[in-house]
Amino acid sequence: MRFQSAALATALVVTVLHPWPGCDSFALRRNIQTSKPARALFRKNTSSSTATALFAEGDDAAPVPAAGHTITTTNDGPGVNGGTVHTLTINLGDASNTDPLVIQTGKIGRQASGSVTLTRGETILYSTACRDKDPRPLDFLPLSVEYQERFSSAGITKGGFNKRDGRPAEHETLTCRLIDRPLRPLIMEGWRHETQLLSWVLSYDGLIDCSANAITSSAAALWLSDVPLLKPVAAAHVGYIDDQFVLNPTHKQMERSRLDLTMAGTKDAVLMIEGAADFLPEKLMVDAVAFGHASIKTITAGLEELSEIMGITKITDTIEPPVEGLDDAVNDLMSAKMEEAFGTSDKSALSATMSAMSKLVVAELTKEDRFPDKDNAIRASFKKMQSRVMYEHAKATGERIDGRKLNQVRHIDIDSSILPSVHGSALFTRGETQTIATATLGDASMKQKIDKLDGTIQKNFYLQYTFPPSCVGETGRVGNPGRREIGHGNLAERAIVPALPSITDFPYSIRVESLITESNGSSSMASVCGGSLALLDAGVPLKSPVAGIAMGMLLNDKQSVSDADAIIVSDILGTEDALGTMDFKVAGDREGITTFQLDIKCEGLSLATMERALDQAKEGRLHILDEMDKCLSEPRSKLPDTVPKLQSFDISQDSIGKVIGPGGKQIRAIIEDFGLTNMNVDDEGCVQITGLDTDKLEEAEKFIKKLVEGGGRGGGGGGGGGREKPKYLGEEQPVEGKTYKGKITGIHQFGVFVEILPGAEDGSSPGLEGLCHISELHSERVRDCEGFIKALGVEEIDVQYVGQTSNGKLRLSRKATLAKAKPKTGVGTPGWSEGSKPNTSAPPNLTKVDMAAGELNAIAQAIAGIGDDE
Repeated sequence: MRFQSAALATALVVTVLHPWPGCDSFALRRNIQTSKPARALFRKNTSSSTATALFAEGDDAAPVPAAGHTITTTNDGPGVNGGTVHTLTINLGDASNTDPLVIQTGKIGRQASGSVTLTRGETILYSTACRDKDPRPLDFLPLSVEYQERFSSAGITKGGFNKRDGRPAEHETLTCRLIDRPLRPLIMEGWRHETQLLSWVLSYDGLIDCSANAITSSAAALWLSDVPLLKPVAAAHVGYIDDQFVLNPTHKQMERSRLDLTMAGTKDAVLMIEGAADFLPEKLMVDAVAFGHASIKTITAGLEELSEIMGITKITDTIEPPVEGLDDAVNDLMSAKMEEAFGTSDKSALSATMSAMSKLVVAELTKEDRFPDKDNAIRASFKKMQSRVMYEHAKATGERIDGRKLNQVRHIDIDSSILPSVHGSALFTRGETQTIATATLGDASMKQKIDKLDGTIQKNFYLQYTFPPSCVGETGRVGNPGRREIGHGNLAERAIVPALPSITDFPYSIRVESLITESNGSSSMASVCGGSLALLDAGVPLKSPVAGIAMGMLLNDKQSVSDADAIIVSDILGTEDALGTMDFKVAGDREGITTFQLDIKCEGLSLATMERALDQAKEGRLHILDEMDKCLSEPRSKLPDTVPKLQSFDISQDSIGKVIGPGGKQIRAIIEDFGLTNMNVDDEGCVQITGLDTDKLEEAEKFIKKLVEGGGRGGGGGGGGGREKPKYLGEEQPVEGKTYKGKITGIHQFGVFVEILPGAEDGSSPGLEGLCHISELHSERVRDCEGFIKALGVEEIDVQYVGQTSNGKLRLSRKATLAKAKPKTGVGTPGWSEGSKPNTSAPPNLTKVDMAAGELNAIAQAIAGIGDDE
């Protein structure tokens, strides 16, 4: 049944491949599948400018509004006397963005500290910013971000028991991180009010990705609140199509794009970049950031003027002012000791020293009422001193705290094939950062399924990253991945995707896992290296190995934009990440970049500094690739014996139903008769069969082709090269009206197959089975057969033989046995009659009075589909 369900689910999905000149498929979206119903979500909004051609030409081209903004103020807000509503309309001056960006405040969410709606085309986002009344005694910024794509925004409803949008999906979590990263460093230092940013997609036209708009919307709500955000922030999405940059490209345009860049910044500099590319050179990446930054300047200019018109006042009186003389006291006491502490590459020793010094400086400066009740301020000053000493040490000596040169990568050790039963494995160690990476190959049933507003997508390749507390010598929570793990896994996944072969050349679904076993800087980039090696070890024909490196920046003044004095360091340590001002992760092969991620802790990164960092990152990346080549420079010549063999071929779409059979009966029979691992048929007519025996695969393919040509036996199972399915040969025949205790042999949406008479003991002939239709399962209506049976928790049920169909099939009824049942005073179990055999997960016994209630509860669960949710 599991195979049949997988095959039926796949039969409802169509593969979408995205070619561009010179490539087999669009690497950034390799092997993504979108469900057919999702395509209905893409509105009939052909009049929208965002759905026009990439670059309109000729007399019919719509005029492009000049870049700029307008602000209108009205009194049409809610209330008896109305209310002030401000509307900011922004034109980006771009040929593919003639729809304006409209930000409105004052009409919705007026009790929040700041609230806006952002409209582009028919997509509408609603964002709020709120803060607690009083600050908390913390030494960090208590900021939380939530983002939700409401299914109702696309005119659909989430499945499940209560039909309510639940926990954030992986892509929503990634968007939360995109919102958080550019805003956190720009909130005034010392702000300790609990602050929360919430965003919802209220209406979705299916044309463009919402991530960049969500950043802009959340940033606008925060900027128009009383939370002390230093500057307005906005975001942009950039593609690269036919050798031209495209601003905020549509989903259709992204099918041909070689770049997927989301970036955020202020009018002065870049704060965050994230994206993936198809082996693009460093210079082109810098040009893409400059292109996107132009639109960010336009948006932030409008937000700045809107804030002035509204008279926004920021709260600063709750922020503790700098303690006079504290920085000098910390420097005098600890700077020399800190300089002596640097120079070790042992993380544990350095951490122990830092911890001891932190406790010492607090103890020394709080005694004798020198700086009473200023523990947090002392720790903050100590951290500031650490950053300054680290910068000055690197500036003066050209060396880092572990003695390396500024551009030097730590020592690398690599082992492959370390796990004998795994398809591909590698142990990658760089300094004190280490990962065990594994690769697993499978068929179409192994695809990762994700529900989005655009519909359900299926990924042929995915990378899952795990960061247990033991990798840093600590204890802690273990379970579902946190936001950091999801983000790091997604970054490493996007780094490897462009190097994968096309589905045509390599039809396997691929899962890579990265288990971090040691961490001291950039475990996500170690996952890229380890994942690439594990794929090569599994025999996956990568276009080229991929490696990643994390770059850092040391800056003398964190309250400014990076400048010529900024020091760029390669392969950063955890301490350099914590005390520095930049974490810039870059991955790719020898020719170009495949993914990148930038986070900073200053007020921005200049393009000149970014170009320096990218050049230095390439130097480090090439060194790492050289080390990887020493272990594995190309894929293994053959796949491991434990990898299932795949064969794919096409049949006509008219024959799909014949191959699947009623309720999947034919496809299940083929799997059983030929010993297949699985079989999938998509709605384009592509058949994929999986097994460990190549001869059986060839026999199955011949049978299926004969079946669709009319020579095979369709609709009833029985594969085996066209041989007849064995029949029941027992002497006992069913008696109409008699009740039988039958074994459940198959569960489908239309009913349950039950074997009421056993077959031969030696297995030479099967038992006699019939169908209990879903309408005959209970006197109450059952809408979900599979969920109903699962809720009953039984392996056998009592059914009555009620006759045959016109083609001789047995008809069974459970409902008839329930009508005949007499009340009992003993105990029983809900959902089965006396003598039925419960499975090990059956519910506890209830009195007969409770039997009907128990069954009705099972029905309610089946109707709601609760079994599927669990």
